[in-house]
Amino acid sequence: MLKEAVKKWAEAEVKPHVRRMDQEKKMDSKVIKGLFEQGFMGIETPEALGGAGMSFTAAILAIEELAKVDPSVSVCADVQNTLVNNMFKFYGSKEVQEKYLPKLATDTVGCFCLSEPGSGSDAFALATRAQDLGSEGFRINGSKLWITNGGEAGIFVVMANLDPSKGHKGITTFVLEKGMKGLEVHASEDKLGIRASSTTPITFTDVIVPRKNVLGEIGKGYKYAIEILNEGRIGIASQMVGIAQGAFDATIPYLHERKQFGKPIAEFQGAQFQIADMAIEIEAARNLTLNAARLKENGHSFVKEAAMAKYYASQVAKRVATTCVELMGGVGFTKDMPQEKFYRDAIIGSIYEGTSNIQLQTIAKIVSAQYK
Repeated sequence: MLKEAVKKWAEAEVKPHVRRMDQEKKMDSKVIKGLFEQGFMGIETPEALGGAGMSFTAAILAIEELAKVDPSVSVCADVQNTLVNNMFKFYGSKEVQEKYLPKLATDTVGCFCLSEPGSGSDAFALATRAQDLGSEGFRINGSKLWITNGGEAGIFVVMANLDPSKGHKGITTFVLEKGMKGLEVHASEDKLGIRASSTTPITFTDVIVPRKNVLGEIGKGYKYAIEILNEGRIGIASQMVGIAQGAFDATIPYLHERKQFGKPIAEFQGAQFQIADMAIEIEAARNLTLNAARLKENGHSFVKEAAMAKYYASQVAKRVATTCVELMGGVGFTKDMPQEKFYRDAIIGSIYEGTSNIQLQTIAKIVSAQYK
């Protein structure tokens, strides 16, 4: 029922704006409002706190359905659900949860601020610093880069090092709000794909944060980030499955209509083999993703499976999108058809929330350890 609801809404309320949003590199405010009104921005958030009170798998299914229509809208909901909301849900005090989760479920976009100009795959080489001011709170200085949802965000989950002498064990999580003096969100990057999704640099200049805005325990930020990003990778995998399925769904009907040498392209054996290969890969990627979600939801170890799903689904998205452009011929190379956009949107899957090389490294470490 959720899948059908998301699909119906995305087709009616998102699809008409996809091309314009991509060109303008900006998400329509009505689309964002609709995500909240439909309950798609607080899927796992308890009903008592304004959310839908559904499961992690439900969020994963919604992310895929949104990605079939527009991956930019999908990643907006993905980051909100799998990263931002769950940071509050798992690590926030009751007071912090009651203050922020209802907003995040009903009307306020959030963003997860970890990456920096000198801190990408080496995620904990943070230069952003927090200074303890005692009863006054904390002073934060530094900058972040590649922050998804930064342009629309009203709530910022920020990682900063409170005690560099302790290395990554000094990293602490803070909650900042739009409008705080010294917090500046800069113009969104001009990207190859997912252009309607804002990706912004953010700077912090002597931002004063109240003590109550520490999320979780001091010095545990690195631990929270690792745990939450493992979940987030399942969300990205689902987004990539949606991209592949969206490109596939847009292409196959055309192959039945377009004729060459007196018969539809879909009747040529070469095209049929490509169709079969794509269908198999999409289904395999989807099942890897759902299995990782199942393990996570039932309290089992899922780090390896999340990395496998994220890696494989991102590869499948690129392969399927490329094949669909080629099967469409010249028209697939134009912006009049959706295949070109799915092709551009697929590229990011191998980069954000852990590059493909990082996923391979994670998988290899876990698998190799089983044989020691």
